[in-house]
Amino acid sequence: MSETVDRLLQLALERGALKYGEFTLSSGKKSTYYFDGRLLSLDPEGAYLIGKALLPLVSQANAQAVGGPTLGADPIVTAVALTSYLESNPVTAFIVRKEAKAHGMGHGIEGSLESGSRVAIVDDTCTTGGSLIQAIEAAEANGCTVVKVMALLDRCEGGTEELQRRGYNFTALMAANSEGTIEVLA
Repeated sequence: MSETVDRLLQLALERGALKYGEFTLSSGKKSTYYFDGRLLSLDPEGAYLIGKALLPLVSQANAQAVGGPTLGADPIVTAVALTSYLESNPVTAFIVRKEAKAHGMGHGIEGSLESGSRVAIVDDTCTTGGSLIQAIEAAEANGCTVVKVMALLDRCEGGTEELQRRGYNFTALMAANSEGTIEVLA
């Protein structure tokens, strides 16, 4: 898998998914770099590499479905689901809304997620873990068991520790230090 993640990191650099400057993250924290995972997950090669890198982690955890918080996880879960189908090991995809819809069926989760399923949760980045935890809580409220939590990039700012403290099996494909130097983990 390391060759796949090495290429994913190279592609991130080629596509400008890693930028330097002053940024405010969704957690509210300030950063001197920004990783835009959508530039990878919406790229044809990037989506392919993401599906190829994450599917083995989903399969090893015996997850029946993969989902995550909208918007960052939307193309990621699609890449994993498509890759799973192509490899004859279908895994269902689902998306967790920030808030349940106030109309229609009032769903907080989109996709055909069955209660009782073993699920993997994924996002493009993990900083404090807040978005991942919100998606975990939504899946568990839907009667699912979270067996794996994943991110493309761990910003190493406390999210990993918080997820592990809560008892979740967390894996990131890459990790960054405070200067934005990214290391391949998987």
